[in-house]
Amino acid sequence: MRWALDSLGTALSDYLSAPRNELSGVATSSPERLAGAIKKGDVLLVEGTSRVSTAIKYLTQSTWSHAALYIGDTLDPLDQKKEARTLVEADLVEGVRAIPLSTYFDQHTRICRPVGLSEQEIDTMISYLLSRLGHQYDRKNIIDLARYLFPTPPIPTRWRRKLLQLGSGDPTRAICSSLIAEGFQSVHYPILPSVLYGESIGKRERMLFSRHPSLFTPRDFDVSPYFKVIKPMLERPFDYHNIICWGDPLDKE
Repeated sequence: MRWALDSLGTALSDYLSAPRNELSGVATSSPERLAGAIKKGDVLLVEGTSRVSTAIKYLTQSTWSHAALYIGDTLDPLDQKKEARTLVEADLVEGVRAIPLSTYFDQHTRICRPVGLSEQEIDTMISYLLSRLGHQYDRKNIIDLARYLFPTPPIPTRWRRKLLQLGSGDPTRAICSSLIAEGFQSVHYPILPSVLYGESIGKRERMLFSRHPSLFTPRDFDVSPYFKVIKPMLERPFDYHNIICWGDPLDKE
């Protein structure tokens, strides 16, 4: 029975991870600008074009379906002949892995940078994620995977995030943001904490509480007040007058 569930889960994972033919990523930053702007500890958000990406974007009402953490030269020298593995991510098929930044050069991406972390804290967070390399998503959790077969389920907006938590009790590895959230929580860095108000010594106080990693989605890094959005095309001097390759409008009537 376990073998059958694992085989079915593997086939389902492959199907959900395959890109949809009618969709294509549009990179809004050049590879050179992206590589030059991103720094160790940054979160790279990816729009994604797979079937599971479509479902995540719908359920979270966001452009972003995937998140990876940039680790710089922690694993590989950046000047080696072979491409350096500079991102850590959780992939539905491959599990937790390290990959080159070039994997997403042709996709729509966004850099979200945590503010105030020390180099030591960033290294601690990266070590936490690297210790999980090779961890696999439990593909026997068919319920956990089958929810993504219906990319636009007719359910109220307020319940959509809850749908992402169905399945096993472990933080879902189908939504990579759970792994990245665990890394930031390992150094107690806030993403979107729960906020409660209470009374103390006659005044109202605002208390922050960590949320379970399974509650986080890629969108949360984008809207978090503790992350700065970095636009690679504007990190170096930009003058729109230098754009000389304008063509005729593509949407002529």
